[in-house]
Amino acid sequence: MSGVLDDRLLDGVRQWLVESGAEPTPARVAQALRERGRVLGDAEVLGAAERLRSELVGSGPLEPLLADPSVTDVLVSAPDRVWVDRGGGLELTGISFPDAAAVRRLAQRLAAVAGRRLDDARPWVDARLPDGTRLHAVLPPVAVGSTCLSLRVVRPRAFTLDELAAAGTVPPGGDRVLRALIRSRLSYVISGGTGTGKTTLLSALLGLVDPGERIVLAEDSTELRPDHPHVVRLEGRSANQEGVGLVELQDLVRQALRMRPDRLVVGEVRGPEVVSLLAALNTGHEGGCGTLHANAAGQVPARLEALGTAAGLDRAALHSQLAAALSVVLHLVRDRDGRRRIAEIHVLERDASGLVVTVPALRWGAEAFVYERGWERLRGLLRGELREGSGSYDGGR
Repeated sequence: MSGVLDDRLLDGVRQWLVESGAEPTPARVAQALRERGRVLGDAEVLGAAERLRSELVGSGPLEPLLADPSVTDVLVSAPDRVWVDRGGGLELTGISFPDAAAVRRLAQRLAAVAGRRLDDARPWVDARLPDGTRLHAVLPPVAVGSTCLSLRVVRPRAFTLDELAAAGTVPPGGDRVLRALIRSRLSYVISGGTGTGKTTLLSALLGLVDPGERIVLAEDSTELRPDHPHVVRLEGRSANQEGVGLVELQDLVRQALRMRPDRLVVGEVRGPEVVSLLAALNTGHEGGCGTLHANAAGQVPARLEALGTAAGLDRAALHSQLAAALSVVLHLVRDRDGRRRIAEIHVLERDASGLVVTVPALRWGAEAFVYERGWERLRGLLRGELREGSGSYDGGR
C-alpha cells in the first residue's frame, strides 16, 4: 500500500470506529478494512489490522514510556521535548518526534480513540482512553509553537498503604494514624498541588475500608483504583458536538446519595458539587472523602468557601455546614527531590468569628509525625482507634 493510500485508509478506518463506537480491537479494525473495500487475504488483513490498530490506539514514540510501570505522567511540549515523571520529579527523555505535525497527528489519533474531536474548531481535548489513561491535548495556535500533549497513566493496581510508607510518603508509624482515621469513619479531604499524589493516597486509604462497606465513587474521569470488593463507579460525561448529554460531577453526587453508599467519595472537589457533598456529610454519611487542590492545609476552608459561594451558598451557611461535615485535612507536597509525602494533618475548628479554620495536629518528621497543638483534638476524634491492636501512637515531639 502506498503512503497516500495508507493515510486514506487510516482516516477511513478511524472515522468508521468513531461513528460505530466500536472498540479498536484487531477484529474491529479488520472489519473496518473490509467495509472500506479492501479485499485482502487473512494474513494481510491481520497484518494491516495490527498496523492500523497501532496507528489508531498506539502512542508511537511514547509507547515505551507508557509501558514503563514507574512512569505516572508523560508530557510533550515540543517534538524534541518529551518529559516523564517517575515519582522523583520531571525528567527530560531522549524520545523525539520527527516534527510538530507528528505530535499533532498523535494527539488527534488519541482523541479519536477516546471518541472526541480535536481540530482547529475544537483545539483542546480532555478525555480518557480505553485503558484508563487520562489524555489532555492543546493544538496551535492556542498552544504556541507545537501541540502540547499530557498523558496521566492510571495503573491497574492501587498502591497499598504499606507500599506508600516504604516509599516515604508516610513517615514511620504514621500508617497507624491513617488506619485509625478510616476505622473511626471521620470525613476528610486530601489536599495538595498537581502531581503530589492525592489520588494515589486516596486509593490506598479506600483499600482499608471494611470489606462489608459499599463505596460509591463520583469522578469527572475515572482515576481511583481502590483495592476493595464493593466499589461502584460513576463517571461524568462531556457534552457531544450538539452540546447535549453533559453529566457533571454535581449530578453524580446526587445520584450517588440514592445508591446507599457507606462511603461517598468525590474524586476531586472543584465546583458546585461541594454543596451536595457537604449536605450529604451532614446527613449521616460518615467517612466521606475526596481530594482538593490547595497550596496548604490552612487554605482548604477558603478554597471550599470560594467553591460554595460560587454555587450560591452564602458564607455563613457554608462554614456552618463545613464545621459539621468535615473533620480532617491530609496535605501532600512534593519535596525538592520530587518525592511525595504527607506534610501535615490538620483538624478543623471554628474561630472566634464563627468561621472554620484548620489547626495543625501532626506534621512530617523523618522519624515519625511530629505533634502540633491540634493533636489532642485529633486523638479524641479517632475515638480510641489508635489503641486497637496497634498500641498507642508514638509520634515525635
